[in-house]
Order: sequence, then C-alpha cells, then structure tokens
Amino acid sequence: MIGPAVSPKSFVATWLFAWLLGVFGVDRFYLGKIGSGIAKLLTFGGLGIWWLVDLILVLAQGRDKQGLRLAGYDQYKKIAWIVTGAVTVLSMIVSGVNASNAPSDIPAAVAPVVDSAVEPAAEEPVVEEPVVEAVPEDTVQSWADDAFGTFEVVTQAGAGDNLVTLPAGATAGIVTATHDGTRNFAVSVLDASNASTGQLLVNTIGAYSGTTQYGFNSFGEDTTLQITADGNWSLTIAPISAAPALVASGAGDGVYLFDGSAGKLTATHDGARNFSIIEETGEAFNMGLLVNEIGAYSGTVPLSSGPSAIVVSADGNWTLLAE
Repeated sequence: MIGPAVSPKSFVATWLFAWLLGVFGVDRFYLGKIGSGIAKLLTFGGLGIWWLVDLILVLAQGRDKQGLRLAGYDQYKKIAWIVTGAVTVLSMIVSGVNASNAPSDIPAAVAPVVDSAVEPAAEEPVVEEPVVEAVPEDTVQSWADDAFGTFEVVTQAGAGDNLVTLPAGATAGIVTATHDGTRNFAVSVLDASNASTGQLLVNTIGAYSGTTQYGFNSFGEDTTLQITADGNWSLTIAPISAAPALVASGAGDGVYLFDGSAGKLTATHDGARNFSIIEETGEAFNMGLLVNEIGAYSGTVPLSSGPSAIVVSADGNWTLLAE
C-alpha cells in the first residue's frame, strides 16, 4: 500500500515561525506562499488575526502549500500544542495579576440627593403589551444558505487534467467527485490569479468516490477547481444546504448537516490513512477540528450545538454517534 506523501518542510520550523515571527509572514515565506507572505508582512499579520489563524492551522492540520503533511507533525504536534497552550495560559495569568494590582481611577459613586419637599410623580397607567406570535425557527438548510450562500447545482465530467469554474454567489460549497483511473487523483482550489487558496479537497491514488467541501478554510477567493487525473472523472458542485443530515455510519469522505444540541460525538474508523472530523458553525475563527488521526480510531470528543456542517475525511468505514 502506498502511504501518504510527506512534505520536505519541517513542522517544528513552521510552528516556531508561525508563532514567533508570524506577524512578519515568515511561516508563509518558509512554505513557499510568497504572495500571501508579503500581504501578511505588510499588514503585520492581519493586525494579529491572520497570525492567530495561521498558528492554529499549523497546529491543527500541519500541511504545506500542496496540502502534504509537514515532516515531524505526528511526532511533535502534542508537544507543540502543550508548549503553546502553557505559554498562552501563563501570559493570561500574568496579565490578570498586573491588571488587578493597577490603581483604579474610577471615583466612588455618589448617591443622588432627593428633595423631600417634591411630591412623587403620579404612577403611569399600566399598558398591556400586545401578544406577538412566535416566529418559527430557521431550518439548518436556511442557516447554511445565509452563512455560505447558494447557487444552482453544477455537474461536469471529463478525463485527465482539467479546470472547472466554481459557481458564483457563495463562499463555500460541497463537491461530490468520482474517478476510475489507477494513478494520482487530486482536486485543489485556485483563486482568480490561479494561485492556490490552501485547499486540497482530494489527494488519493486510483479510484475515488466521495463528497468534500471548499470554502471553510480558504485563504483567498475560490474561483476554480484544478483536476489532476489519469482516468475518467465527474464532479457535482452544490450549496452547503444540499448536504444530507448527519448519518450514523458511512465510508470515505462526506459532508453532513447537524442541528442538535451541544454534547459529545463518539466516532470510529477502520481505515489506514488520515481520518479527520471538522465541525463548521460559520462563526469567525472557529476551526472546529474534532478529530485528526492516522489509521484506525475510536474515541469521544466535544461537539458544539448546531446548526453546523460536519465534514468527514476517511479512507475506510466510520461510525458517528452524537449524544
């Protein structure tokens, strides 16, 4: 079996660059993302916001410009998380202590003087508020359309390498793809200048059938899908609202809608390659990476309340139980 390709770039170096020098775009220059690195440098890490997003992406995903796993990620990711978290917590504690010891410039409240000679005003008559009928709650599909936009479903088929234009009117969508070749099959996302937006939707060897998404973790305006294939392929591009409700079991990649309460998610996987689960709530800077492991998996993780989209990446059979 051919294992997943590993990037020549170091995870430890990328993490330290993103953390310590991220405001100057050093991590993006190191990964070869020159254009966005210059933009990050000129905006001082997007005034800190871009710096934070890139740091979390390096820790949570550990992938380079081509979407390959950074060298040493599986070996050092836990240490990187612990060190980053410990330093962050220590900084918050020190800031809190300094703030509590700072002198207060706010004067004490002064009680108002009440003139006993002034008679109290007459009480206003009580007016009953009109009864307002309850408005039905929005569905998870309407939430998806409001959060990510909508468009007409697009279906296209071909053979070999090609480019497919994404439909306008939405910031994200789902892509159902098939491939019957025997060599590498990849689907990546480009912007209007044909530069990568950092999204490798599919990267496998041989036949493929599955559903994935674009737009949730994009660092640009998605306009085109780049297809790399040696056989026949087909694509169906649909709005996020077209995804089915979360199911209890499945196989391979899938995108689902969740409208339950916050709780826990118990998952299993019997494949040999990467297994990940992402919950996208539409909130800013919410990464929602619930599971990211290689090979077989069995565990329980926290689950945010819906409405949200659940993205599963797998090469084997899996089960999901939301409680």
